[in-house]
Amino acid sequence: MNVQTPDLHVPDLELRITPGLEAVERRLLDSVSSSRDLMDELTRHLAVAGGKRMRPLLTLVCAQLGDPERALDDKVLTAATAVELTHLASLYHDDVMDSAPTRRGVPSAQRLWGNNRAILAGDILFARASLLIASLGSQMVDHHARTFERLCEGQLNETFGPTPGADHVDFYLQVLADKTGSLVSAAASFGALLAGASESVGDIVSDFGEKVGVAFQIADDVLDLASSGEQSGKTPGTDLREGVDTLPVLLLRRREASGAIDPAGARILRDLAGDLSSDEALADVVEQLRAHDVVEETRELARAWARDAVQALEDLPEGEARTALVSFANLMVDRLV
Repeated sequence: MNVQTPDLHVPDLELRITPGLEAVERRLLDSVSSSRDLMDELTRHLAVAGGKRMRPLLTLVCAQLGDPERALDDKVLTAATAVELTHLASLYHDDVMDSAPTRRGVPSAQRLWGNNRAILAGDILFARASLLIASLGSQMVDHHARTFERLCEGQLNETFGPTPGADHVDFYLQVLADKTGSLVSAAASFGALLAGASESVGDIVSDFGEKVGVAFQIADDVLDLASSGEQSGKTPGTDLREGVDTLPVLLLRRREASGAIDPAGARILRDLAGDLSSDEALADVVEQLRAHDVVEETRELARAWARDAVQALEDLPEGEARTALVSFANLMVDRLV
């Protein structure tokens, strides 16, 4: 199985981890398979549609910080598979909550099979991820359970919204840290710890993973507006139609609250309050946002979080793994050029 490794600017390390990524891909496809054809098609749907596999990649890179003899052992590969399964499971649930029509360039599971079956498919994948983690010992079970809790809390907090008087941008960034950063953080620390790295190294890469996960998700907010549906695999502006304010809109609302909003921004907010049920109305608001400087402000926030992630690596020794992690952080926001 040929897995394309992104350029981490460390050729020898990339060669070492590529067999691990291929093994994870095989394990992942096996884990999403079921005993019944109809169920198999549902649980395999998103896995076979592709994906960046950035979480397993991060697990294998961080494992290079431990014992070289353990960097590709069974426990590391099991953890890498489990974090990607957990991610896939969360996507099934996210698409139900967002009524998303597409994911990864294909119709979403809830669009094809309905909400109930999509939710149950996500539950099955969560269960299978938990079974894999159970083989890694109580410390990893605890870590995975706490990560799962944060994923759910982040999703719930997003539905409830901020408390009165809270800063909406700060609240949103915390939701991103819970929904996305927590699992990227777990992927990083699993790799380091299961390969025998110290607890302090595990803490460093955990902090790195959370920050780079937030950077990645902020970048996705930009790409949701700036790229075509064919490029992103999602319908541009889906969150806007569902009344979910992503970061560019929240930054506009912050400007409005401070009295510093410009006429173009004020028009965007007025249109967002209107009827976006038609594709034409949604496309018009997306085009207005694309042309507004708030998108560049959002890009810069993504870059700032990536810089903070790199700063978190300061106490790691110089070497291939650290260089690869810096490249990994940059890859999260290089998509914004």
